[in-house]
Amino acid sequence: MKKYVVILGDGMPDYKMPQLDNRTPLEAAHTPNMDFLAGKGIMGMVKTIPQGYPPGSDVANLSVIGYDPARYYTGRSPLEAVSMGVDLKEDEVAFRCNLVTLSEASSFEEKVMVDYSAGEISTSEAALLIEEVGKELGGGEFSFYPGISYRHLMVWEGGPDDIDLTPPHDISDREVGPYLPSGKGLHLRQLMEKSHEFLSHHPVNQSRGEKGLPPANCMWLWGQGRKPRLKSFKDKYGLTGSVISAVDLIKGIGLCAGLEVVEVPGATGNIHTDFSGKAKAALLELEKGKDFIYLHVEAPDEAGHQGKVEDKIKAIEEIDEKVVGEILRGLEKHKDYSLMVLSDHPTPLKVKTHVEDPVPFVIYDGKDSSRGKAAGFNEGEAEKTGIFLESGPQLMDYFLGKRSCH
Repeated sequence: MKKYVVILGDGMPDYKMPQLDNRTPLEAAHTPNMDFLAGKGIMGMVKTIPQGYPPGSDVANLSVIGYDPARYYTGRSPLEAVSMGVDLKEDEVAFRCNLVTLSEASSFEEKVMVDYSAGEISTSEAALLIEEVGKELGGGEFSFYPGISYRHLMVWEGGPDDIDLTPPHDISDREVGPYLPSGKGLHLRQLMEKSHEFLSHHPVNQSRGEKGLPPANCMWLWGQGRKPRLKSFKDKYGLTGSVISAVDLIKGIGLCAGLEVVEVPGATGNIHTDFSGKAKAALLELEKGKDFIYLHVEAPDEAGHQGKVEDKIKAIEEIDEKVVGEILRGLEKHKDYSLMVLSDHPTPLKVKTHVEDPVPFVIYDGKDSSRGKAAGFNEGEAEKTGIFLESGPQLMDYFLGKRSCH
């Protein structure tokens, strides 16, 4: 049985930057393994975000895994709820609950979004804060569930899902006033303001302040939606598979698609993740008989949101060496396989958030590995090939041999 492996570096594509000699981080990074694939495989560009949809990792990864968001997307947080073991009822709406750092200001509206992740607060500290949020604001129609680091969940029984909410990573360094919920979301705004009142003085934040760390002094609600229903990946493509990621969102998509989620100790979702551990876990899944692996690495996206050029380049290089390189060597024992490397969306350092631009991809087939002519894996080389796919599902169909890319 042929083996298929997808390695997705979240947010890798970017814009050319003066401080990188007018190169993108992908162009500036040392990526011999991805460059090898580009020189041997099929390279092109793919539009992962359908027209009219926000350029989030939820929409993009759903698309790349092969599910048309227009048909299957019901919101980001419900996918995370699945991963966290929260079974949403028909009348319940899930919301992502970020622990964020807001600046000091006389009014709530004038506060600035200093850090959408509260300095990537530790999971153990965050658990104590979410526990306090549950005590103060939970009960009745609202329930809170702890997640990993700054990423948590709120469920609103009987709540509306047609509310205009803004992801906190979209408004870094801006006053929050214009982005606060209104109308049907007014109750959510009140919850957010109340959370700031008691979180600011919580012992966890007092301790963080003494250490010079940013306080997680407010919860920020966004990404709402209802329970999703996906056709299983096995029914859709006839393949068994596994998902490897540190992020609840990607795990949730995998679970909804009937894929097995593999937990990797040391996988964090940032630059300090266990890159090699993820690669080894993927190869072990193939040894166990799985046909398809979706390996997701969050680190470049986090660096993009934080505007950290060196971290983004380092993350890309770590993916190349410790994930792509490891997978390539491990696949040599399999006679028939295909490997695809791509991203879900760009997260340009200049804007510190996602954009909907197409992303480069490369597909390397171990049996037929002489078609490529690209000089390296980056945005410019991918555009030169003239290969452009209109959607993630179209790319997945091509990758799995279901259709032509021309």
